[in-house]
Amino acid sequence: MRIEVLFPEFGNYFGDSGNIRYLQACAPEAEFIITDNRSVPCFANEDVDMIYIGSMSERKQEIAVKRLLPYKERLQQLIEKGVIILATGNAMELFGECINDGGETISMLGMFPFHTDRYIQEIRHNSMFIGNYNDIKIVGYKSQFSYCRGNFENPFIQVIGGCGNNPDDKTEGINYKNFFATYLLGPLLVLNPLFAKHLLKLMGHSGELAFEKEAMAAYNERVECLEDEGTVFWMDENS
Repeated sequence: MRIEVLFPEFGNYFGDSGNIRYLQACAPEAEFIITDNRSVPCFANEDVDMIYIGSMSERKQEIAVKRLLPYKERLQQLIEKGVIILATGNAMELFGECINDGGETISMLGMFPFHTDRYIQEIRHNSMFIGNYNDIKIVGYKSQFSYCRGNFENPFIQVIGGCGNNPDDKTEGINYKNFFATYLLGPLLVLNPLFAKHLLKLMGHSGELAFEKEAMAAYNERVECLEDEGTVFWMDENS
């Protein structure tokens, strides 16, 4: 099992490296390949089972997309082949068509038919989240200056509470084959042990998760709290 982590010097804006640390604890026998932004990605020339990229600053997004653009066709091939790709936070935006930032349009990879509207001078959206992915409840939180809009015919999560890709969308993220992208931040896999187990199973890994009993207890408590009728999901007045 080979897992490539792209640009960790960029993609840890909200503690997203916790996802990889948890996978390392769950599957210590796996090979973890750390690729900085100045290196040729391993996936460009070799087979990997999973690619991960996390949240980053707006400026680092522009660098990251330039680094990935030469490998767009290869990424598309890997997605069609069923390789797992997980993008958390605003890393999802890299796979859309463009980012509109005021009067500037910044081209992205163009792999999925959506665009991003960035409002960095106007709002920061902060909220908690719960939704359904198949038969798995997904929980998390968001903190962002942007929303995605477009054709989300392959949504990742059906929203139960909180914000979708934008305030008018009742779906969140993208799931095409084994490509998963979501605005949810930070240690998504730690917060969602059932989803973590699902990804590991896709890679042929079986057995218990690291700290599974404790992770499930925390997860079940979080789900119960977020499903409470009195839960307030949006945490600021400007979003």
